[in-house]
Amino acid sequence: MKHFVLLDGTFVAASEARISVHNAGWLHGAGLFETLRAEGGRVFRFAEHLERLVGSADKLLVRPDGARLPCANELSELLERNGLTEGRIRLTVTAGDVLAGSDDGGQLLTVCVTASPPASYPESLYETGVGVVICKYRQSIHDPLAGHKTTNYLPRLIALRQASEVSCAEALWFTPENLLAEGSISNVFVVSGGVVKTPPLSTPVLPGIARRVVLEMCVEEDRRVDESAININDLLDADEVFLTNSIMQVLPVVRIEQREIGGGKPGVVAKELLDRYRACVERECRGDG
Repeated sequence: MKHFVLLDGTFVAASEARISVHNAGWLHGAGLFETLRAEGGRVFRFAEHLERLVGSADKLLVRPDGARLPCANELSELLERNGLTEGRIRLTVTAGDVLAGSDDGGQLLTVCVTASPPASYPESLYETGVGVVICKYRQSIHDPLAGHKTTNYLPRLIALRQASEVSCAEALWFTPENLLAEGSISNVFVVSGGVVKTPPLSTPVLPGIARRVVLEMCVEEDRRVDESAININDLLDADEVFLTNSIMQVLPVVRIEQREIGGGKPGVVAKELLDRYRACVERECRGDG
């Protein structure tokens, strides 16, 4: 079966898709991406992903006016062309060809969307929880890329590799002021005394779509939530710790390096939020609305 991608608004066979060797994403890492979850042929919270991408493009690349950004129906068609109803969508936008520009002298964006089979985490990880490490690198408010999902991802991949070498699923980043920021590929939550806490966006952290969903669910359930600074002691002394992103959804953490969290077992709050998150995806992607 031929595999298709959506490149600058046109469906093409993946084997025939081409970008210029002068593309700024290829040459300089000047790009952004979104990883989206699809179920029942629909993409979960697509509008929110697109809003985040457009906001970052406006700040870091060029204003995306006129770019061939996809619509929800095109993503559904991409899934269908690839024989998928569930999958992992990757939307990548780069600053385009450094030797070419648009008619008004501005630089064109290159937009590519791919669809692949679901990349879900093993169910056993939700039942047993995962371990994480403290990353030795730091995330600064003075970094212009902080808080954006850019293709300049090598530092995160290095940190993830170091975590994997000690059988851990994630590496947590702190700021130069020793405040918790986020994971290499996730947002981080702690539960202490019944309060669900997560670092504020100003830390800085990525405004994760799954992060937003979890906060919405907490408000709906009348759970106390607190977006405020978290230090290492807050993290290590927490009753529960869990991670969020669009693919993992809500993943419980039971060990931070050698320190057990919650007696080494996934907590009740994480389990309940995972169930509600999955129900939310089911409702929004497979419902009639």
